[in-house]
Amino acid sequence: MARYTGPRTKKARALGEAIFGFDRAFEKRKTPPGQHGGGRRKQKSDYANQLREKQKAKYTYGLLEKQFRNLFDKASRKKGVTGEVLLQLLESRLDNAVFRLGIAPTRRAARQLVSHRHIVVNGVVNNIPSTQLKPGDVVSVRGKSKNLEVIAQNVASNISEAKKYSWLQFSSDAMEGKFLEYPERELIPEKINEQLIVELYSK
Repeated sequence: MARYTGPRTKKARALGEAIFGFDRAFEKRKTPPGQHGGGRRKQKSDYANQLREKQKAKYTYGLLEKQFRNLFDKASRKKGVTGEVLLQLLESRLDNAVFRLGIAPTRRAARQLVSHRHIVVNGVVNNIPSTQLKPGDVVSVRGKSKNLEVIAQNVASNISEAKKYSWLQFSSDAMEGKFLEYPERELIPEKINEQLIVELYSK
């Protein structure tokens, strides 16, 4: 399973946001990494801003460069505004849905649950985190995995998590959720300027 395994706090500081979730080290020191991280910085070029947004989206959703580019190419072939379609495709990934439903506390943890065969999609065990969900798909915790303490604790502590997102429906008792529709851009909480990503790849 290809994924980023480098220093997370350092990357979050470089991008200026806690893109991997709450991080005490990041909260203590949000300046860019390096000897002169806290000093004055000259104005960034358009390319630097575009690259930063792409990196932010890539690390937020846990994709590697080739995966992200392939998803962008897929978004550009679909009808609609490319940047919005890209975010919709990112949101419809199986690992992201497991995270949004509150079954896992982070996307990285969600990816692990999926790869370890704890998640079922439409009644079939699915261990591919990048699986693209379609409206109507049902995501649930595998029968014998429902008794795992870590999953039960996640669901109990995040019982209201899925209610934040109108495109998802979740039953904590059945540990089962449904992907209702692709979310509108204004409903996606991530602070990503997707237009800058489109401009970067359009060069």
